[in-house]
Amino acid sequence: MTSEAQARMRAGDLYRAGHPDLVALRARAQRLMRAYNDTTVSDGDVRRPVLAELFAAVGSGSAIRAPVYVDYGCHITIGQDVFLNYACVLLDVCDITIGDGTQIGPMVQILTADHPRDPAARAEGLENGRPIKIGANCWIGGGALILQGVTVGDDAVIGAGAVVTRDVAAGVTVAGNPARPLRDP
Repeated sequence: MTSEAQARMRAGDLYRAGHPDLVALRARAQRLMRAYNDTTVSDGDVRRPVLAELFAAVGSGSAIRAPVYVDYGCHITIGQDVFLNYACVLLDVCDITIGDGTQIGPMVQILTADHPRDPAARAEGLENGRPIKIGANCWIGGGALILQGVTVGDDAVIGAGAVVTRDVAAGVTVAGNPARPLRDP
């Protein structure tokens, strides 16, 4: 059941992260992350139920290397045959959707969380976010950061270490900070 605080957060409205409902959801996610991160690849019978409880959905054939880190987990939908390498961070104050067949390198950060630009709003402890959508059959290189509100089109490639601040069109390769399309040689 979604609380009013959770609904505001997921909608991208200003919210307080210290709201008791959100604190409880994060505590739940932390318990599940600890359980998952204490397993190895040979513990499939233990891992699958934990992932099913942690995430909104995980498609068949998907592999998530431990450790993985989330804020809530329940706002993350992972398609079929997705691969997440070690130490990925998915801050899901808003929805994160990862399409079928996408491969994500180690230490990638997918960050829907944001903070108001107005210093008075920040001083009040308010936060906000915007969803991230990653299409099918994408490759995201190690250490890349994908920031709030970004959509990555199908078949796109994001270079290692890129900082993605804008949408990436389908089939385009981007790299750098901020990430920009690479030109064909």
